Amino acid sequence: MNLSLFDLTGEVAVVIGATGVLGGALAEGLAAAGASVAVLGRNQERGEERARAIIAKAGKAQFFPVDAMSRESLHTAHEAVIAALGAPTILVNAAGGNDPKVTVTPERPIESIAIEDWRANFDLNLVGGVLLPCQEFGPGMCQRGRGSIINIASASARIPLSRVVAYSASKAAVLSLTMFIAREWALKGVRVNSITPGFFPAEQNRKLLFNDDGSPTPRTQAIWGHTPMKRFGESHELVGACVFLAAHGASSFVTGTDLVVDGGYLSQTI
Repeated sequence: MNLSLFDLTGEVAVVIGATGVLGGALAEGLAAAGASVAVLGRNQERGEERARAIIAKAGKAQFFPVDAMSRESLHTAHEAVIAALGAPTILVNAAGGNDPKVTVTPERPIESIAIEDWRANFDLNLVGGVLLPCQEFGPGMCQRGRGSIINIASASARIPLSRVVAYSASKAAVLSLTMFIAREWALKGVRVNSITPGFFPAEQNRKLLFNDDGSPTPRTQAIWGHTPMKRFGESHELVGACVFLAAHGASSFVTGTDLVVDGGYLSQTI
């Protein structure tokens, strides 16, 4: 295999949400492939820790604080990245999440969800999660005629997952927006794709998935029963997909697509 197809030496990768578990794994994976990585997020302590972890493995990285919901904050971070590392050629939009206030339960049916909470979840996953970063970093890539943007969707975007109604709907919108921007920028040398992770436990959902003694909850058993590989994914298992989509040599004719990494979850019904 020609490993140079996946070489990111000379590339500058911006990873928004790199202070989280999945975003952090993607940042480390891009650095291992040779990219200089801008670690962007709101939590300075975790961001600097992530950058140090990359540097400790002979990678190049620097933390830049950002509020992805603010175009001004994104612009400030963008200018700082250019000054420190160079013009970005890769953008990974890994920020997002689900607000418990828009989680449907027997005690909180869908008709009781406040519209302001619904909009806030869409702002988090779609506006700040994809649109604003693309508006800030995309035009420069288009002007330079080269770039790869990778958005993080969700398996629940394809088949809505119970309870997380706003999260599922907003991630479905991420898939649509990804395809739209890919079409707009295809002739400008900028590829735009998404990755759909299956179930990758994070701290925010661990209590829903495991009991205090570490045993799986009924929800976890239901997920595993729907997943041919009968397990959750691990964060490092997203790295290969991200490096593939980031590397121009490996995926130069790939745009507007969604790469699923889910252990077979979407291939199985009953």
